[in-house]
Amino acid sequence: MSLLIPGTDLAALRARLGSSPDTWLVACFCAAWCDTCEEYKPKLLALAKALPQHVFAWIDIEDHAELLGDEDVENFPTLLVQIGSRVVFYGPMLPHIGHLERLLESLDENSAPVATALPDLPRMLAA
Repeated sequence: MSLLIPGTDLAALRARLGSSPDTWLVACFCAAWCDTCEEYKPKLLALAKALPQHVFAWIDIEDHAELLGDEDVENFPTLLVQIGSRVVFYGPMLPHIGHLERLLESLDENSAPVATALPDLPRMLAA
C-alpha cells in the first residue's frame, strides 16, 4: 500500500480506515519546507509498501492543521500510531526508519494507550 495524503487520497484513507475497527494508522506529521521530512518520506513510503496491513498517512501540518486539534508539532518527524480508537504512540522520532520499524514490532492490540490532545484522526478523516 502507499503513503496516503489527506488532501489527495481522502477517499482511499476513508476506505482503509473504515475497513476494520482495529485498523492501525501510522501518521507522520511533517511540513513541506522541512528537508528532514522530505528525506524521510521515501523511507516511510517503502515501509508502507512493506506493511500493507497498516494505513500510513503523510500529514502536512500547514495544509491540514485541523487534524492536530490543540496539539503543537515542534519537531519533525512527529509520528502517531493509533490502533482503532487508541493512540499507542505519539511523539517525535529520529528520522531513521529502523526506529519506526522496531516501534511497530513492539506494539500490538494490548499496548497501553497514551494521552494526547490530538483529535481522533480516523473519525475526523471519515467525516
